[in-house]
Amino acid sequence: MKVKLLLIEDDAAIGRIVKDTMEQEGYLVTWATTGLEGLADFQEQPFDLVLVDWMLPEMDGLTVCQNIRWESDVPILMMSARKEEADKVEGLQGADDYIAKPFSLEELKARVASHLRRWRRYNKQEEVEEQTAYANGLIIDWQREIVIINQQEIALTQKEFALVKLLAKNPSQTFTKKELYQYIWQQATLEDTHTVTVHIKALREKLNDSVRHPYFIQTVWGRGYRFIGEPL
Repeated sequence: MKVKLLLIEDDAAIGRIVKDTMEQEGYLVTWATTGLEGLADFQEQPFDLVLVDWMLPEMDGLTVCQNIRWESDVPILMMSARKEEADKVEGLQGADDYIAKPFSLEELKARVASHLRRWRRYNKQEEVEEQTAYANGLIIDWQREIVIINQQEIALTQKEFALVKLLAKNPSQTFTKKELYQYIWQQATLEDTHTVTVHIKALREKLNDSVRHPYFIQTVWGRGYRFIGEPL
């Protein structure tokens, strides 16, 4: 099976050169030209490595990296014309590697190959977790995308399961309503917080989770929400 790369680059000339070069190396390349388009592509299918530009329309590269990291440890290589040391340090907060434009295609190919070798070793070592059980009767089945409370399967909408999955996969991390909206609804800006509030409320009701004494989803007042379920 061919290795799949996701390229997120709005510069047509650079995007075409990188795509052609990587395809000549035998990789399958999906090319997105905006941050939101790239995030949507990532959420639709698995990739082995992501190449992302920093300055992108709709959603910048740092935010794309943040969203990807919430669900995957896939290698991310950031490409940017910003060459200051402070910029590189900031870029590496979300990405695994940073390459300044203009860059050598030979160097890019070498870096991609190096990260893919490490990714393959990581995947061989990683055990696939099919489900996780928590105190107070919650079980999340990641493979079948279902949630069980006290031995009873509950019906969640696609958005509700995406919410509980994101929160549970990142325990104790507080997500703002804007971050949840960007990730789940794939929209760059949050004009109305009502959408997120309604879905969190519905999810809590189905989980029998109290706002005042939560077992699973805790409101961090003035900031957002976080998952506090205790794995068994």
